[in-house]
Amino acid sequence: MMDLFRLETESQVQVLTSGLLALERDSSAPEQLEACMRAAHSLKGAARIVDIAAGVNVAHAMEDIFVAAQHGTLRLKQPHIDVLLRGLDLFNRIANTAESHLVRWTSELHAEVDAHLADSRGLLTSSFIADEAITAAPQEPAAESQSNAIAPSAVATAAGDARDSREQALRITANHLNRLLGLAGEALVDSRQLRPFVDSLLKLKRLHYGARKAMEELHHSLPTQMLNERDAQVLETLHDHIARSQELLADNLVGLENFAYRSSDLANRLYHEAVTCRMLPFADGVRGLPRMARDVARGLGKQVHLEIVGESTQVDREVLEKLEAPLGHLIRNAIDHGICLPDERIALGKAAEGTIRLEARHNNGMLMISVSDDGRGISLPGLREAIVRRNLTTAEMAGRLSDEELLEFLFLPGFTMRDSVTEISGRGVGLDVVQDMVKRLRGKVHISTSSGEGARFQLQLPLSLSVVRALLVDIHGERYAFPLSAIHRTLKLTSEAIQLLEGRQFFMLNADAVGLISARQVLHGDAATSRDDELSVVVVGHTGQAYGLVVDHLLSEHELVVRTLDPRLGKIKDIAAGALTEDGSPVLIVDTDELVQSIDKLISEQRLSRLHREDNSTTAKRRRVLVVDDSLTVRELQRSLLDGAGYEVEVAVDGMDGWNAIRTGRFDMLVTDIDMPRMDGMELVAKIKRDPHLKDIPVLIVSYKDREEDRLRGLEAGADYYLTKGSFHDDSLLQAVIDLIGEANA
Repeated sequence: MMDLFRLETESQVQVLTSGLLALERDSSAPEQLEACMRAAHSLKGAARIVDIAAGVNVAHAMEDIFVAAQHGTLRLKQPHIDVLLRGLDLFNRIANTAESHLVRWTSELHAEVDAHLADSRGLLTSSFIADEAITAAPQEPAAESQSNAIAPSAVATAAGDARDSREQALRITANHLNRLLGLAGEALVDSRQLRPFVDSLLKLKRLHYGARKAMEELHHSLPTQMLNERDAQVLETLHDHIARSQELLADNLVGLENFAYRSSDLANRLYHEAVTCRMLPFADGVRGLPRMARDVARGLGKQVHLEIVGESTQVDREVLEKLEAPLGHLIRNAIDHGICLPDERIALGKAAEGTIRLEARHNNGMLMISVSDDGRGISLPGLREAIVRRNLTTAEMAGRLSDEELLEFLFLPGFTMRDSVTEISGRGVGLDVVQDMVKRLRGKVHISTSSGEGARFQLQLPLSLSVVRALLVDIHGERYAFPLSAIHRTLKLTSEAIQLLEGRQFFMLNADAVGLISARQVLHGDAATSRDDELSVVVVGHTGQAYGLVVDHLLSEHELVVRTLDPRLGKIKDIAAGALTEDGSPVLIVDTDELVQSIDKLISEQRLSRLHREDNSTTAKRRRVLVVDDSLTVRELQRSLLDGAGYEVEVAVDGMDGWNAIRTGRFDMLVTDIDMPRMDGMELVAKIKRDPHLKDIPVLIVSYKDREEDRLRGLEAGADYYLTKGSFHDDSLLQAVIDLIGEANA
């Protein structure tokens, strides 16, 4: 019953807070008065059910004020709102200290209740309170009188008015929900492993068909007189076995394909339902901000209205819990620094009341939260002066900084533009806390301002901390995931673009010098070497401290289910968490903030070596071939064959994977199948031949399709060579590769 009472208190206090703030702007709004009256009445009934007399008294006092306002004998003004809001704070304290029909009374709380009841009586006219004196134990009208000994079901009845529109809720612990989400993620990954298995069986079915066709051709091509009776029987038996195995395979393949579809669909629905359980409306995390904004503005003698847009926007519970503090900092900062006093605003042609807009929305799979105001804006000249005055840079350098670079100084710990300390600001604590929290949530924060028109803080955050969109890269033969929110840019860098200054390598990006670092050296401690003429670079960090990490290959973008690492492993340097890819392979998610700190440490200790090309003076450069086939057997056969001949080989599991690989890597040739999921070989070849940077790469198609029209389709799509899997042998494949690109060593 006490749990229900606290739940009721939380709900009704929020209704009353919103209603009182609205009545402060328009005291004659009848719908707000009615809502407040009902909420106060519900609080009184709930307090009576659990036998909290102090709560009954406070709620009854609020109810009397609302009745007077409804009858027109009292007009709600700011002093009335102040008393009513203090009453809500008091009721909250009573509810949170109540245990089993008792309140842990202190002399301060007792005195506060008495003082509040006296203030409430003072707000009412003597004629109004003559018949409605507030006593220590107020009595309800006969029609509403009820015993304290009420069955538990009555609690739900009393609280039902405010929860009629709520969905039924079941309390579960966060640990239970996290385990459910983890299992859903595993089910999702496991279900996706069925697809390659089904595709392999399809390939086996085609192989059976090819073998059967070959047997038929052999049977028809050999003269009957060349086959003795025994050979004919063996051939016929083999033919029957192939036919039966193909029929059995076809029958089971249909069932397996249906199971794979149902399993994948079920896992997807299970996972998304588990994610949905963690989501809450944005309004749930910002309920206290309108009251806070009102109180801060009152203390500074300002008039401010906090407008919240996107209250129903769904946000992960863990993200939402961490947002209240940074958003509170931003709103207090806007009231103190941005919004002028009423007289100043009127002189500037603005309304006396300033507006702060807090907005939440989804955009491209991210949560976008903005805090903007219509105040004076951030003075960029004043900011430059403050930076120089605090010896953060020279006057000459400050004059060359862009607006965006200037605004970044606001996030420095201890930085403030105020020369004096107030209760609200001046201590240099606030925006650095905001940026720190946003970084912990794997997000970004951006400031924009316009002189005389206001400032805007834009927070870009993940919708959920349990799922991350990431770029997979290859570093020294291992795959790592970089969260997309932490990546400024990816690019291909030629050796000519690398510059040297004081022994350190860098390149220019948008007029900024970005340090060039080998990811191998930072994560593996290996020598900073590269074999390619064109470097794959991932730019991480922030303005003024960005680094270009050289990785071996940029792979593809994935949505990963974040899995915490076993605590027995301890803290793994530069790693935030782990995940499983769609094929079940593990991948480590990089902690980019810690990675930047590791780079800074290497630089400060002068242990960061320069990136250099591997010495190829004695070893000829190997030609690189990309093999694309959805059959593991065929991929491995072709890879081992070409690798044995001296070629450097990479593989891709389907057309889409092949397309991502060939446009992010350097290859001398492509060997591809035709029938593949997501993107078939014909489409892959066509896309390559349409790309001006890739169109000259020779293409060899190796397919089971051996009809003349299939061969013509492949050649018309842009293939340079066409082989059939049913007829090619080692020599024919190698000879085709040699004909197109030459021997393995250039």
